[in-house]
Amino acid sequence: MKKIIINSIILFSLAIVGFGCKKQNYPGGEVSPYLPIFDLRGLYKGDDITLNTDNMYGSSSISAVVISDHSGKNLPAGLLIVQDKKRLSQLRGIAIPIGSDADKYVPGDSVVINVSGGVLSRVDGILQIKGIAPSAVIRVAQNKPIAKNRVPSSFILADPNKYESTLLAIVKGGFDPLPSPTDVLSGDKILNDGFADITLHTEATATFAKNLLQFSANYYGILFNKVSSTGSLIPQHRLRTANDIITLSSTPEIPDFIISGWIVDPKGTNANNNYIQFIATRDINFATTPFSVVTTNNAGASLPTGFPSNGWATGGLRTYKFNLTSGSIKKGEYFYVGGTGRMINSTSSTPIPTAQYIRAINYSTTAGDGFGSITSTLLANSGNAYGIAAFKGTTVTVSTKPIDVVFVSNGGSLFSPGPPAQGYRIANNDFYDVYDPLEVDPADPNKGFQPFYLQGTNTLRFNYHPGAGGTGTAIDLGYFYKAGGIYSVTLGKWIKARSVKHFILSKVPPVATMATIEDDNVVINTNAAGVEIGRDTIPPTRIK
Repeated sequence: MKKIIINSIILFSLAIVGFGCKKQNYPGGEVSPYLPIFDLRGLYKGDDITLNTDNMYGSSSISAVVISDHSGKNLPAGLLIVQDKKRLSQLRGIAIPIGSDADKYVPGDSVVINVSGGVLSRVDGILQIKGIAPSAVIRVAQNKPIAKNRVPSSFILADPNKYESTLLAIVKGGFDPLPSPTDVLSGDKILNDGFADITLHTEATATFAKNLLQFSANYYGILFNKVSSTGSLIPQHRLRTANDIITLSSTPEIPDFIISGWIVDPKGTNANNNYIQFIATRDINFATTPFSVVTTNNAGASLPTGFPSNGWATGGLRTYKFNLTSGSIKKGEYFYVGGTGRMINSTSSTPIPTAQYIRAINYSTTAGDGFGSITSTLLANSGNAYGIAAFKGTTVTVSTKPIDVVFVSNGGSLFSPGPPAQGYRIANNDFYDVYDPLEVDPADPNKGFQPFYLQGTNTLRFNYHPGAGGTGTAIDLGYFYKAGGIYSVTLGKWIKARSVKHFILSKVPPVATMATIEDDNVVINTNAAGVEIGRDTIPPTRIK
């Protein structure tokens, strides 16, 4: 009896071990016949690999949606391109050479493809499954929706393998150099979306090769790769048909100046010592062409409370206006607007030259130009949002659109969809879009309309400096916010979106100077005792 019991235990244990050794691609469940493309691409390690149920974790097929369209004659011939999002919600695509049969499929076709026996190989820079017969592809449905996928060019350049063979949109793309009225798509064109440059490739035989270049548009298409001499992947974006181009604008919308920096919590008193830095994109005589600058402070104690029913013109402690009606500045020069302290970091710091200080108001004793109550600080330092907007002219109402705008944080009563909608209007710039570029429809002027901060896709903002809104040694050190980016006046767009670096404007040697907040250099951060606590490289704020 004892031997029988021992043998039974051994047999039971072997059964458990045998079951546990069975390969599964979803732990705890039965093996799916369909391997996610995410996992499929992960099998490739640089050498060709023949696919089978063993190395595919028990699967034999893929189930995906077709994104290729060969009617425009711009995709690599014979490649069926499919994608799925079945693993970790990660979108991945793969190319399958099936010859002329690839032309039979259109975007939105749902297909099942038996890939067992195929060879995973990188051919002409593109990861493909070779050796798949056309009969192995079975269409199981049609007209499946394909979600719009906006990907910044900088993301693609950082990881071209991730986005290869997927359908994506390069949004607000423009060409560098600016195209002439007769330039066409054919060939390789440098496309910039405000994040980086990427190559848009159009075959000379494409049906739309002779189409004229657009000033600003969305470019839908499939991302392919080439392999450089060093083995790195070089991405190129290919449209499928002329319908992959959605024109956004035919003329540039160039702001006269842009916001490039500011100080929210100078060391010492805030009263009369907040200021904003700008850089001019053209020569400006403010006496003949006036402008205005408005700040918004949404700290909990700022009145009136609630959503800003009059937007930037709300007044009280919520918004404060400066009229710019005198002085002049040259293209590419910095200028300043703020309190009459005119120091880069409150008292006992470097003075800002009078010629560069276009408008000064002692906001701690004087109301704003047209609206804005006397206040101890222009910009919130409590964790709630604050913002800065520039306007053409000195009249600012609930419906006036800024020429540039930035926000820090998103706390407080900022936007209500209504009706009527209430909030702070935004400008078309590197962060914001009056119309959602992925939803714009020339036939419907209301589609995608999102003119306010925190409405639709207008949710980007900068972060507070360390310790803001709290207590401790990080408070009251005088952090300057440098919003570095590159704006091309020629192209009429941001070619490198702004990013903010916070750094302390030291009052002890080495003392911060005008060069510290205007030039590109390394800033040594110190604590209140003058001891170095770190270094920052100021990002450039430049016009091109």
